[in-house]
Amino acid sequence: MSLDDAAKTGKIAVWWDMKECPVPEGIDAHRVRPSIEGGFKELGYFAPVSITAYGDQKQTPEYLLRALSSTGVAVVHVRSESTCAVMYEHMKNWREENPPPASMMIITNQMLDVFDWDLARLQQQRTGYHIFLAYTIRQRAELMVDTRKEWLWEKLLLGTTSSTSAGELSTVFHCEYCSLDCQSLNCFKEHLSTKNHQLQEVVRPKPTELISATKRWGKNYAATPEYTTAKIHVSWDMFCCPIPDGYDARRVRPSLEGAFKELGYSGPVSITAFGDHTQTPKRHLQALSSTGIDVAHATLGVISPRIFEDLVEWRGRNTTPATMMIISDGVEELLAQLQQRVKFNLFWAYSCRPWTMSVVLTSAEWLWDSLLAVSATKRHVLRNCSASVVESTGMFYCKLCYTKRTLLDKFIKHLSSKEHLSEEGCITDRRRRAKKNRLFWLKEYHFPKSKRLKNAP
Repeated sequence: MSLDDAAKTGKIAVWWDMKECPVPEGIDAHRVRPSIEGGFKELGYFAPVSITAYGDQKQTPEYLLRALSSTGVAVVHVRSESTCAVMYEHMKNWREENPPPASMMIITNQMLDVFDWDLARLQQQRTGYHIFLAYTIRQRAELMVDTRKEWLWEKLLLGTTSSTSAGELSTVFHCEYCSLDCQSLNCFKEHLSTKNHQLQEVVRPKPTELISATKRWGKNYAATPEYTTAKIHVSWDMFCCPIPDGYDARRVRPSLEGAFKELGYSGPVSITAFGDHTQTPKRHLQALSSTGIDVAHATLGVISPRIFEDLVEWRGRNTTPATMMIISDGVEELLAQLQQRVKFNLFWAYSCRPWTMSVVLTSAEWLWDSLLAVSATKRHVLRNCSASVVESTGMFYCKLCYTKRTLLDKFIKHLSSKEHLSEEGCITDRRRRAKKNRLFWLKEYHFPKSKRLKNAP
């Protein structure tokens, strides 16, 4: 059974922000649980569903709380400004107690602004959780969290319902400030009106900002046993991280392997160097190839998607445990989404340290220049690494024409051929047209014609 199939029979937990996504007027609150369960069953998920509703329950009508509790929805009292922070703390605790495969659903409009970055990193650390989302307002930008399904909240509540056996469900009313559980609504409402509870809300306030689980994850970690001899694949963007002036390109491979060995990684290393190789000195191409580094030609406009293609193809040919490394200043958000599906160990090198932590979760990061700068104390390591390189030359790929050559001279000849120049021109034209069309549609979306005419002098 695959991990995806296993997740369909694993536990399902739902965290619901009642202020952001209230029960719409005219919809019976008794429909909440059966509608959510019906939505999951339509997707093939038949596991038990636990639902927890968060909000300032002093403001929630009693009839609504009674309807929810009658269908086994747990209710948590927390002030509105602290709802997201408390929900996320409960999510993290649930993940610790419930290893994957399992599913998580979040009902909120705050996914993009509050949960997205940290949850995306958390998902890369431990894959196997399927994420679902419901909201009343569509996200204004693409999420970094990889979701399996998203619903409009009202549409979900009006959709297919599933029969629920309320007798099998336990109802809990929880006060987050007093750490108190009540089994009955009357007891819960009475507690919320006590002076002691009001005092606890003041002396034990809950955080209003989400407490990140991953913000301190950012050092170079030693290899764990399963990765020590596993394969390592490197995709190198030579536009962002070129070979420094005066640097011997033959030292690139042993420098990388030396850095890997310092962390305990000794598996076979494959490297592909992407760049506009009409501009790369022939001596560099020869030096790279002589140490088994593949050379891939890609112009500036297409290098990022070509590197991403390379990583996806390599992942498809290799199973975990394995390590991927990207040498580039731009780490695609798509890579973060990819890592949430199937986790590969990830390294990253860049020409300058990012001003903010990346959403991509890495096991090691380096500055490119420091990675290449080998001190005298490490030269013996490099000699050992260099000696381990198999006597072979790298391949030469054109990632515009999707052809390959085994000989450097034939590769250089191809890059100056009419066929290649024609293909390069076509790609440039297509990108120019795509950019023009994108600008046109952005203008139409943000400045409709009627508005432009209305504002015209």
